[in-house]
Amino acid sequence: MSEQEEQPTSAAPAMAEELTPVVELTPEQRIEILEKDKVDLRERMLRVAADFENWKKRAKKDLTDVEWNAKKDVLKDFLDVVDGLERATAASSDVPQAQPVLEGVRLVLRLFQSKFERHGVTPVESKGQPFDPRLHEAVARVPTSDAPVGQIIDELVRGYRMGDRLLRPAVVSVAASPVVPTADPASSSEGNG
Repeated sequence: MSEQEEQPTSAAPAMAEELTPVVELTPEQRIEILEKDKVDLRERMLRVAADFENWKKRAKKDLTDVEWNAKKDVLKDFLDVVDGLERATAASSDVPQAQPVLEGVRLVLRLFQSKFERHGVTPVESKGQPFDPRLHEAVARVPTSDAPVGQIIDELVRGYRMGDRLLRPAVVSVAASPVVPTADPASSSEGNG
């Protein structure tokens, strides 16, 4: 076993001798080589530092995106509840017997709204605004002369944003140019003949 241990240690100096250059360098040549190595190592160090900074930025952005997506999913589920509460208050506001229950529903709705505000969730202004595909989802074009073309005339589902990001687009109806009745070519040709 001692022969096996000696073999690798005795082979290492022999290999080192084979790899060592036979040519001796002058001190100026050594300084030049060391200066070049120093510059190369500095450049590598700067690249590694830059790569590390880029990695930290990417990791922070990835973490922010994961956090955003988790919050978004939960908040969107609660937005459906808020939509239901808003519909309930709108539908039963004319029923006198429902007023005590309606007041309780309004309290719950205000609680939801205050919690949303605490988390930076705000409604997207839609009605009367110009259509913006980044904030709105158009489901209907309504021919009208009462509003400019492209203006939102009805909000079917309220949109929300959280901070500067869109949580849910508003579902809207958009004004289109009114349909102008045209003369029927068949009826006009009959009048000529």
